[in-house]
Amino acid sequence: MLTKDEIKEALIRWNRAWDEHDLDGVMALFHEDILFENFTGGKAQGKENLRQAWAPWFANHGGFRFIEEETFIDVDEQKVLYRWELHWPSFEKGYEGKAEVRRGVDVIHFRDGKIINKLTYSKTSLEIEGERVPLSPVK
Repeated sequence: MLTKDEIKEALIRWNRAWDEHDLDGVMALFHEDILFENFTGGKAQGKENLRQAWAPWFANHGGFRFIEEETFIDVDEQKVLYRWELHWPSFEKGYEGKAEVRRGVDVIHFRDGKIINKLTYSKTSLEIEGERVPLSPVK
């Protein structure tokens, strides 16, 4: 079981890897049996499947950056709520390439010192050039 300080340190290293667009560094904290669910309902089960799903995103990252808004750590349950802002070039129709800010929350569960579940939830509106834009429906 990780202590609160160990979880904090792991998250600091993980955030640094995200900021550096370092897929290997991000993947280092994941358990082999990781379950990832994104805000569109997409899922990846297993570390190698997640790596394959994320590799194109990291290869063409466009300078994305996650900014921590706040983090809640439950040491006894080995769970984290991580509230974030994502800054990246928009893929929304009519706004392609413009600076987008998306806000969301990750529910993270640890097992054996690694992240076993990463469940991502996002607001249904974005901010693009200071304007609120509804998130396009997933097809």
